[in-house]
Amino acid sequence: MKKLLIALWLLSAMTVALAQPKLVEQINRKGETLIIPYQKYILSNGLTVILTEDHSDPIAHIDVTYHVGSARETLGKSGFAHFFEHMMFEGSDHVKSGLHFKTVNASGGTLNGTTNQDRTNYFETVPSNQLEKMLWLESDRMGFLLDAVTQQKFEIQRSTVKNERGQSFDNKPYGTALEALLGALYPYGYPYSWQPIGFVEDLDRVDVNDLKRFFLRWYGPNNATLTIGGDINVKQTLAWVEKYFGSIPRGPEVKPAVPLKPVVSSDRYISYTDNYARLPLMFIGYPGVKMNDKDQAALDALAMIIGKGYNSLLYKNFIKTRKAAEATMFSYNLELAGFIGIEVVPFPGQTLADMHQMVQETLAEFEKRGVTDEDLARFKGSAEADFINTLESISGKVSFLAESQTFTGNPNQIGRQLADIRKVNKEDIMRVYRQYLKGSGAVILSILPKTGEVKPVAPNNFTPDKSNYAAPDYGYQGLTYRKPKDKFNRAVQPLAGSNPSIKMPAIWKSNTENGVNIIGSYNNEVPEVSLSVSIRGGGLLAANNTSKAGLPNIVAQMLNDDTESMTAEEISGKLAKLGSNIVVTAGNDETVMSISSLTKNIDQTLAIAEQRLLRPKFTQETLDRIKKQVIQNLMVSKAQPANVANTVFNKLIYGSDNIRTYGLVGTEQTITNITLTDVQDYYTKYFAPGVCSVVVVGELTKSAAINKLVFLKHWKNKHIEIPVPPAPTAKPESKTIYIVDVPKAAQSEIRVGYYTGIKYDATGLFYKLGLTNYALGGGFDSRLNIDLREEKGWTYGASSNFSSGKLGGFYVASAGVRAATTDSAAFEFLKIIGHYAQDGITPSELQFTKSSIGQSDARKYETNMQKAAFLSRIQNYNLSAGFVDKQNMILKNLTKSEVDALAREYLDPDKMTVLIVGDKAGFLPVLQKSGYKIIELDSEGRQK
Repeated sequence: MKKLLIALWLLSAMTVALAQPKLVEQINRKGETLIIPYQKYILSNGLTVILTEDHSDPIAHIDVTYHVGSARETLGKSGFAHFFEHMMFEGSDHVKSGLHFKTVNASGGTLNGTTNQDRTNYFETVPSNQLEKMLWLESDRMGFLLDAVTQQKFEIQRSTVKNERGQSFDNKPYGTALEALLGALYPYGYPYSWQPIGFVEDLDRVDVNDLKRFFLRWYGPNNATLTIGGDINVKQTLAWVEKYFGSIPRGPEVKPAVPLKPVVSSDRYISYTDNYARLPLMFIGYPGVKMNDKDQAALDALAMIIGKGYNSLLYKNFIKTRKAAEATMFSYNLELAGFIGIEVVPFPGQTLADMHQMVQETLAEFEKRGVTDEDLARFKGSAEADFINTLESISGKVSFLAESQTFTGNPNQIGRQLADIRKVNKEDIMRVYRQYLKGSGAVILSILPKTGEVKPVAPNNFTPDKSNYAAPDYGYQGLTYRKPKDKFNRAVQPLAGSNPSIKMPAIWKSNTENGVNIIGSYNNEVPEVSLSVSIRGGGLLAANNTSKAGLPNIVAQMLNDDTESMTAEEISGKLAKLGSNIVVTAGNDETVMSISSLTKNIDQTLAIAEQRLLRPKFTQETLDRIKKQVIQNLMVSKAQPANVANTVFNKLIYGSDNIRTYGLVGTEQTITNITLTDVQDYYTKYFAPGVCSVVVVGELTKSAAINKLVFLKHWKNKHIEIPVPPAPTAKPESKTIYIVDVPKAAQSEIRVGYYTGIKYDATGLFYKLGLTNYALGGGFDSRLNIDLREEKGWTYGASSNFSSGKLGGFYVASAGVRAATTDSAAFEFLKIIGHYAQDGITPSELQFTKSSIGQSDARKYETNMQKAAFLSRIQNYNLSAGFVDKQNMILKNLTKSEVDALAREYLDPDKMTVLIVGDKAGFLPVLQKSGYKIIELDSEGRQK
């Protein structure tokens, strides 16, 4: 007996020892070498754990990556990996349905999941005191999912995935282009021959038992990587990981998939007609290389030289000559294989066959021209900077570590990837051109508008051979569900730790003598500087001349082109070599030049910015090219139901003749009216230091920033009056539903709202209305989204918000819904809004609003972009530095009666305009019996 007790004790001791996480690697920072310090552990159940400390912000980012994506599916059951991603948010044994999202959001966090061909990941970013709670959530669905799966949840998420496919693929121009190309590029049944979203008929074919088998086969801890980064204590975090994940049993072993390069021996021509496309598209696909292949960087360089940016050959031959609205090339790499793509969208008057011939001539031109020193410098400068920029945030760092571990078994890949970029030479690029493109067979896809006037590149000559397909045996037989056995009460949700200290950016301000207002914040987390130069005015300046609406946008695009001393191509080349970006865009009330640069290159970058801002060169050739592109974009937008809904809704609430409906983008006629003199006069009249403000964020002190922006001091000032657009002229009829017919639309777009006239106020009515709307439509857990998506499965997402600015804004609730549910969804919107206005917020909703918004400040100031947005808001609205404290006090003291009063006054559905854009044949008969007046409009918002 004594010997037996000793044996049992030894066995118990061995079990405890085996359960301890094993440290297998530790990487520390060394000097100035770019590296992410981390510790890597393996739990006894096979779970890989990677921890990286970063105390610069009081947040933690958690990523769980499972090494399974759509490549582990079979024909007839496509889309299942992505479908399962949705099911992972539907609750587990100790987390009731709907509580996963709600728990994260109530913690002031954000979350999501994504699925691609090779992996599925789930992630949360939360204040660091909420970390233990997130580990509890993630471990519960890893270990305790299946008994919580119900047929009802299954059906709702099946419907939600169908809605996602409709919204993101079937209801937009060219939405199924990649699906068609890959189906012809890869052999029938090859894991990449379909998209992760899958086919609708396959989603209809699977059942809840398929889901359970998928979970048991692929979602074991030994097929997962848990990566945690941010403001964490490694020892404590590791203890929590062992507590919550350590008892989860191993799953079946997962063998690595075998790479298989597809063979396309001769050109394959395929085509289809697109219900929404106004312009045809040619898509050429060649077999490429898998991720981390020795040729990956060289193919990226080849794609840049031939088809990316102002310096590319495709730009020179297609865009510059105004033959095409778009011409690009890319190389895409997956775990098992990859492909190289060339896309061309020709302007009217050009045939797809001509475009194909021009592509071949461009490739021949490249072969004759070869690779220049300039090409190499541009590629290496831009590729290295882009790579470094992805590591700016803790989520970027964690994602990189997780992906590297999943696909290579080694998280420490920064040095190798940078080395691959840096060692690319001319011979490598020419070699991969000859190996992968020259003389190689390709898939040539022609996408045709439904007008029937456009011919494909060549007649279809390819149909997939289905005769040799045999579904792989992934080992779904005999799987059993073994629940973890814990030594603690998992049903008790962990409490949050003490609140972290939130540090808002330290702000400095300055003004030049000629009126430029400068605001900035210093941080040296990354060797980078971000600036924005804002000129007040924007699209609203078109109020002075409505016949030239769209002029501010045209001017902004021309500022991205030539200057007095450099062509656009020369500027693009210099910026690429520096790893910098300068982009000018126009908004409704400002034109903004956005600048990003490595600190070491900021002087050279600002010298180019100075040229673009103060010495632009406007030419007729550039204007003609940009106008043609803008007009074509306007035509294309009319084919997209979501764009049509937004445009027509604006006209309904502002008035079809109000400049606020079209001042920024213009119309086809107003763009045609714009002359080179208009462009020059606009720039001369409205660009001046007195309406200019600058935001500087990054590794520049106040004195250094002011010294580097000295060129702004020499800018001559002038008096500028920014016109105020007229008040809305629209008078929508009550009890009326406006419709726009889009025959055969896969989904309908619904908009419900009205013009409020409320101006932005960070601590006044506008801010309080945002708080009021939060429970109704401001987040995933809002009434609109839970009802329409999670309970009914009619949409991929429903939301509402109060939009505003300096001139007053509007309220809108919106969603893209399944066509068959259009009429029901429209009335559901009105019912939910009406109940909220009548009955008000519930006590639990009020508490959730306070908890979610109140704790979210920890995530607001992490990246340079976030800091810049914060400073811009202070600058644009003349806010005091303490406005955030005042907001927090308003939130803390918010009462139910206050919210209810605001809801009654500002969320009355009887004030609201209802618009539906979709196939009227499916919903009009029901609407005609509803008692509402029905008014049909065209895509321009004109009554039929």
